[in-house]
Amino acid sequence: MVGNIRYKTRIAVIGAGQAGLSAAYHLKKQGLDIGRDFIVLDEAPQPGGAWQYRWPSLTLSTVNRIHDLPGMSFEQTLGVHDAEVRANVAVPHYYDLYEKQFGIQVYRPLKVDKVYRHQEQFYIDSATALFSSSGIINATGTWENPYVPEYPGADLFRGTQLHTRDFKTADAFKGKHVIVVGAGISAIQLLDQISKVTTTTWVTRRPPEFREGPFDDVAGHNAVAMVEERVRKGLPPLSVVSVTGLPLSPEVLDMKKRGVLNRLPMFSEITRDGVKWEDGREEKADVILWNTGFKSALEHLKPVLPREENGGIIMAGRLATMVAKEPRIHLAGYGPSASTIGANRAGAAAARELMNTLGI
Repeated sequence: MVGNIRYKTRIAVIGAGQAGLSAAYHLKKQGLDIGRDFIVLDEAPQPGGAWQYRWPSLTLSTVNRIHDLPGMSFEQTLGVHDAEVRANVAVPHYYDLYEKQFGIQVYRPLKVDKVYRHQEQFYIDSATALFSSSGIINATGTWENPYVPEYPGADLFRGTQLHTRDFKTADAFKGKHVIVVGAGISAIQLLDQISKVTTTTWVTRRPPEFREGPFDDVAGHNAVAMVEERVRKGLPPLSVVSVTGLPLSPEVLDMKKRGVLNRLPMFSEITRDGVKWEDGREEKADVILWNTGFKSALEHLKPVLPREENGGIIMAGRLATMVAKEPRIHLAGYGPSASTIGANRAGAAAARELMNTLGI
């Protein structure tokens, strides 16, 4: 920490994405004063959460859905009717307008390095300031913690290894053979784009599951419930997307016609020139694109977050945002609220339950 600047408040909201802004909205709605009763800290340089870092080709027509923040409609606010508008432009603009509309002042860019406890207070350490609070709503999401599994030979590969978050444009892969790893929606979207400009191989750990029909609110609720059940038992969470299946969209049907979805099982090792399977088969590659998801960005909470032997956290509360063994910490964006499907409701539940715990 630089200097000895200290700000004392009752509740610190860490992260200003969907869950963080939702929590801030509901704290204000319950009568708390921003700045005095609670503060919002965010690592990003501007409003927009992780959306501002998404690849340029992700448009409003290709995202699953833009979930409204509480009290302000995305479509009515922006009046966006062009499906090809870039999501990394439209959504940050919406978040910016939202912060201004409800007077949500955010300290940014401010990266929280560590949270520790002294007596009954939490101390939130950053490079420029030290904050203290009685309770914490952590809403840092997952974008800052990409997951790439370890495979033998990874350090020998002479090509390029990238993660979903590194993707910018498919044209960067022209003339290269790309191995796309993963069975999530992002993997399918990037496989579609890259396969139109170069050759690809699709590899997944498990056979992909495709679903027919729309992904409606009932399907979303069921998916969230499955993840919630795990975290209430203290098990490491599955991603919400992992239990929803892949939609049979027109793009997916087109990929099937083009032969792009000829999926191969996961390789067993990485070689200097590509990948190799247990049966001896090899595939040369210039790029391995890991669409293997993200894990919750919770490293800064390590000194105060009670974990189980399996690495999980026992969660409690109405929507499983409360850390059972430390009810003054809520994780809005962990487990069932790790996607926009559950982030709004999680922000509301965390705000109300933490206020109750603190006797506010």
